[in-house]
Amino acid sequence: MHPGRRPNPIHNHYRTHHTRTQTKGLISMLRQSIPHGGSLINRIVEGDATHHWNEEAKRLPALTVSARHLSDLELIATGVFSPLQGFMNQADYRTVVGDMRLSNGTPWSLPITLALTKEDAAPLREGRPVALFDEQQSLVAILHLEELYSYDKQQEAKQVYRTEETAHPGVAVLMRQGELLAGGKIDLLRRTIPRLFPQNHLDPADTRRLFEQKGWKRIVGFQTRNPIHRAHE
Repeated sequence: MHPGRRPNPIHNHYRTHHTRTQTKGLISMLRQSIPHGGSLINRIVEGDATHHWNEEAKRLPALTVSARHLSDLELIATGVFSPLQGFMNQADYRTVVGDMRLSNGTPWSLPITLALTKEDAAPLREGRPVALFDEQQSLVAILHLEELYSYDKQQEAKQVYRTEETAHPGVAVLMRQGELLAGGKIDLLRRTIPRLFPQNHLDPADTRRLFEQKGWKRIVGFQTRNPIHRAHE
């Protein structure tokens, strides 16, 4: 499931009808263990390709990305964000903001983007790879840059968060970020998300294997932004 946003009352009937239709389709997909969008994505680089990109990165333009983007990179690479294979290009971005769907019609409610300042984007060229580093200047991933495009922050705030008020933390982050977006597939070379309980930290491929081994037919997914308490039951 992907996080939704507060609906516009004017569109309640439209959204309710289509949400019911989408829910039936989603339940059918879950019963068959089909990933959202139809394909479980894996953009983790292993073996000789890791060495290749570590060497190639020395000759590529470089970007330092935030902790937020590091999280997005791992979620894309491990298939949590399936069917995304990278940061959204312009077509997907515009349909997600405008209609909560990818450009191919797949339901998706929040933009997954890499924002850059014009200064950061100046040395980059569409069609050429970019090396992505963390704040400690360790290589993390390769972005296969397809598009650099401008976007309307106010429009995104209104459509996604239903407010332009910067007291909203999501809007505050949006308004502070760069004025260009970089779209393209990624290859993850190094995982960075801490694993406090590694025995319970499973990728989508791991959970699917576990469900199959245990013969489970009915699985409930739950996402919370704070520690689980009795009200969640």
